[in-house]
Amino acid sequence: MTKQKEHIYFIGIGGISMSGLAEILCHRGFTVSGTDVKESAVTSHLQQLGIHINFGHRAENITDDITLVVYTAAIHEDNPELQAAKAKQIKIIDRAKLLGQIMADYEKSVAVSGTHGKTTTTSMVSEILLAANADPTITVGGILPTIQSNLKIGNSPYFVAEACEYFDSFLQFSPYVGVILNVESDHLDYFKSLEHIRRSFHAFAARIPKNGMLIIYDAIADREALTANLDCSVETFGLTAQADWTAKNIVHASNGKNTFDVYHKGTFFATISLHIPGEHNITNALAAIAASAFLGISAQDCVAGLQHYTGTQRRFQYKGEKDGIIVIDDYAHHPTEIKAALAAAQNVKHNKTWCVFQPHTYSRTKFLFDEFSQSFADADAVIVADIFAARETDDGTVNSKQLAESIANHGVFTQYVGDFAAITDYLKQHCQAGDLIMTIGAGDVYQIGETFLHE
Repeated sequence: MTKQKEHIYFIGIGGISMSGLAEILCHRGFTVSGTDVKESAVTSHLQQLGIHINFGHRAENITDDITLVVYTAAIHEDNPELQAAKAKQIKIIDRAKLLGQIMADYEKSVAVSGTHGKTTTTSMVSEILLAANADPTITVGGILPTIQSNLKIGNSPYFVAEACEYFDSFLQFSPYVGVILNVESDHLDYFKSLEHIRRSFHAFAARIPKNGMLIIYDAIADREALTANLDCSVETFGLTAQADWTAKNIVHASNGKNTFDVYHKGTFFATISLHIPGEHNITNALAAIAASAFLGISAQDCVAGLQHYTGTQRRFQYKGEKDGIIVIDDYAHHPTEIKAALAAAQNVKHNKTWCVFQPHTYSRTKFLFDEFSQSFADADAVIVADIFAARETDDGTVNSKQLAESIANHGVFTQYVGDFAAITDYLKQHCQAGDLIMTIGAGDVYQIGETFLHE
């Protein structure tokens, strides 16, 4: 692409990943514009950079001077702008392919994959590189407080990004360092089976070059199959003695913090203090340290970066306290993530745990229904909101009331209260000083906690 000739149009430019790519290309001097369904803080920021944004998807937005259209998996074939671009024979590229092409410009790229934990681990790697003054380019799926954004444009060979498996998006990347945090069933509206998912993760690992490194969780089932016949080096991380990178002398403080010693192949590396709770975040930190160490980052900078990391928005985020009741929000939308978030909450001093769960997409709720039903054992009470549809439509086969009944059948007090206002009122009536409210889900469930705190 040459800057003088290219006008790049993003369908859904306000998305957390799309906005970052748009800003990178704008920074490089390309003409950038796009569309979104509504105004937001993200679209306002892009407009301040001089990016023109249309609100509402219309065919007439695709003008003749546009030379490339970028779209995401959330954009359906019947989208009027996508159809107009095809009718005008304008080149079309999906978000993942564009990200892969941008990533290829950086000699030391890091791509963090896994069914869950990507945003947190990507943020941890970013904090470590920032502490090392490595001036990385960062694109992350949440707002990182240190940079007050999901994006930082650096001027160095370092590039850090999430690698999402949905629609095999991460197979567009060839990172210098690849991380696999975990491999579990998810996105079963695309993947046919867990074995299909495992094949995709192996294909991702195979894209790492010979001089690169795969960092992989040692407790993944049949890990050897995922690492078979790779050209790159491989190191493992985990909480077992067999892992290349492991943690010892773990201390869970009453305020939720974790302190632990990191060992690499039996040799002491550093003592780490994390401001965020949960055993899963210890393993996330080990992955971040392993990736950073391979890049040549010192133990001292790993310590400083993780000491500075206080979490990413919507990842076990402390929202506030009212009348002695703590409110925490978490993006968890997969059964394993929910279990990890609720387990982490046990390390925060409180009385009763009230979990407000908003299922994310009908397909995920349907395919993982039994797993969701068994994910709330660490909650004292669960309130289930209506399903957040996201990109999907309701086919009538699954609903939140059914899920609430199934959770209750597994011995946890559970109520279906679909409406946000009614949920807030319910919490006001039943929560007491010393209790903890956790809003959980990838949709807009966080609004319940914010309303509870500020009404």
